[in-house]
Amino acid sequence: MSTRRHLSFPLAALLLLSGCGTSFVDTLAAEQESAAPADAPPPGCGERAAPDPDRPVVRLDFRLDAALRTVTGTERVVFTPDRRTDELVFRLVPNSPSAAAGGNRLAVDGATGDDVAGGGYEDAGAEGPGGLYVVRLDRELAAGESTEVSLEFTLTLGRGEFERVGAADGVSWWASGAPLLAWEPGAGWARDPFVEIIGETAVSPVADTRISVSAPAELTVLMTGDQEEPSAERDGRRTWTSTEPVARDVSVAVGEFGTATRTTPGGVEVTTGVLPGAAVAADALADRTVAAIGDLEVRFGAFPYRTLTVPLLPDLGGGIEYPSSILLAGASELVLVHEAAHMWFYGMVGDSQFRDPWLDEAFASYAESVAFPPDPAQVAQGLALPGDVGVAMDEFRSVEDYFARVYGKGAAALHRAREAAGAEAFDAALRCYVDTNAWTIATPDDVAAALADLPAALDVLLAAGAVRPEDLPD
Repeated sequence: MSTRRHLSFPLAALLLLSGCGTSFVDTLAAEQESAAPADAPPPGCGERAAPDPDRPVVRLDFRLDAALRTVTGTERVVFTPDRRTDELVFRLVPNSPSAAAGGNRLAVDGATGDDVAGGGYEDAGAEGPGGLYVVRLDRELAAGESTEVSLEFTLTLGRGEFERVGAADGVSWWASGAPLLAWEPGAGWARDPFVEIIGETAVSPVADTRISVSAPAELTVLMTGDQEEPSAERDGRRTWTSTEPVARDVSVAVGEFGTATRTTPGGVEVTTGVLPGAAVAADALADRTVAAIGDLEVRFGAFPYRTLTVPLLPDLGGGIEYPSSILLAGASELVLVHEAAHMWFYGMVGDSQFRDPWLDEAFASYAESVAFPPDPAQVAQGLALPGDVGVAMDEFRSVEDYFARVYGKGAAALHRAREAAGAEAFDAALRCYVDTNAWTIATPDDVAAALADLPAALDVLLAAGAVRPEDLPD
């Protein structure tokens, strides 16, 4: 995941611009089976697919220092590929050009495991020490064969800018703050380059994830997953833990948060946190979040997660979405709706954020309309913008070009496609797309397949360059 300097879909806004003597592997089978959502129905159109039972298992242990500037950590991964491989590739998102410019760095201090032969960095267009960390195995894994790898790492938090990682007075946050397993099921390792413009370039599978955060005792931790009560204070510190059985990546915020908790009518537990002097109270933010979830569920179906945490950071101008967590860097209600929509589009229905960035950003921008109906004139303006929507991150000329085409023209094309097909039919087709592709990495041909019976909608997306003729069903 990466920076979300989210501008709303409307063009005017655009122009303003995750045991002793016993192997970790041996303890996981029962945990993994029980971790999947109990009410997940079988796959199929209109039914939500269950996550892959052989998805990775990730255990993350973070320790934040007293100065709130350095995180040391351990990541344990059990990985079961669906095709042969003799390596594991991890993406080091804090070393991207935009994050590293603020003084952020992620370094891998060592890799161990029974099958580990060594490891090293690959550049991938990132800043030092590198954008990828590759663990070499001493044998080739067959499809369906598991290996366990443990990484030690150090994350340095830079200045408090609007980024996925950083620190300001009394608060620290890190998202994609650990090495990110860069596997695309069915395709293999993603070695896509980082780019200079703001935007995501990662792809990662959902994983059965458990997080532990040790932090100064006076602070509160809000993070991805269903959080447990923190441990008792010991030596001036407490430990916070959470679990999320279907996390592509994780975020953590640590600060003097005052919190509020609400439960949606569908049973989602929402926890918000605000810092002293925040522009909105925690209970008001919780109420807004519950309302956003309700509006989105009407259009796209049940919320994908059992919990959602929303820490409000200093007002740095946007939001950053992560599975079951939103780092909200400003109190905009429109941004809140946008980031909540990403729980469906990126969190549940994943995509290659380098190859197909419109599959999450255009859909989340389109989803803002559940609370903020679009102006028809601005839809027309968006459609008139030059360039195709469905291009990779390295094909945009500038950050303005990226925002205009993906957020602006992409959302406009989806609005016009809904109008062309009829709202009821289009909404039903998108719910089918969401449920059929839940917990996978979707591609434009999955969108085309979902809209196969709505040729008027497909014509709009073809004209906008969101889908291509080769994406269409035979």
